[in-house]
Amino acid sequence: MKKKDAAASFFFLRAYAHLEKKVRSIIMNLTSQFEYGGRKMRILVAEDERDLNRLICRTLERAGYSVDACFDGEAALDCLLGAEYDCLLLDIMMPKKDGHEVLRTVRAKGDTTPVIFLTARDSIQDRIAGLDLGADDYLVKPFDFDELLARIRAATRKYGAQKTSVLTLADLTVDTVSHTVARGGKEIRLSAKEYAVLEYMLQNRGTVISRTRLEDHIWNYDYAGGSNVVDVYITYLRKKIDAGFDKKLIHTVRGAGWVMKEEP
Repeated sequence: MKKKDAAASFFFLRAYAHLEKKVRSIIMNLTSQFEYGGRKMRILVAEDERDLNRLICRTLERAGYSVDACFDGEAALDCLLGAEYDCLLLDIMMPKKDGHEVLRTVRAKGDTTPVIFLTARDSIQDRIAGLDLGADDYLVKPFDFDELLARIRAATRKYGAQKTSVLTLADLTVDTVSHTVARGGKEIRLSAKEYAVLEYMLQNRGTVISRTRLEDHIWNYDYAGGSNVVDVYITYLRKKIDAGFDKKLIHTVRGAGWVMKEEP
């Protein structure tokens, strides 16, 4: 690790003990804000300094986020292959692939997930380079946890506002702002988890979604697995979405998962 990064991390770790009590009280008041579509928002923390990584993850988890952690750029890209995130926190000076390389790869795939750089590089040129690559924000170490949480909220609000608010398939409509669902003009009432599963499948309509992928995205690894909880929610949705309609929209792909599509 560069001397500048080491000094910044040392200062950060010392400051953490003093900030923790203040952050905890703020977190208790804000936790309810950090859910999206009936599930916890999920954040990837890619930071090679392990103590700092651990402290960031602990803060985010206490704030109500679901968090995955990794320590180099290649591991970050591996995580992105297996899961979807609401925000990425990337250190720039990581081994194997640095934060800039990770961001280039993410944006080259058309992925618009918010990215916040966390780095000791504080020159104007470094900030401009990061933002020009497609980062949404740039936070210089050492930083205040209040500010980190505020910047995550701002980035995810902007990202959510850019998404299409109404999803449709045949005569099914889902309003992602009001979380209302209707088919054939008739409103359908769903639980928070039912809505989250439906929205995710509709966002990926035409694509086969596996049981594992649904568990990872909706339950964010908080679900221990080993039961048929996903199958149960698919059954609930079929009863509410497809029952009484000739044209079925939720289809089973044996041995692979489920897909939402309109069949002729």
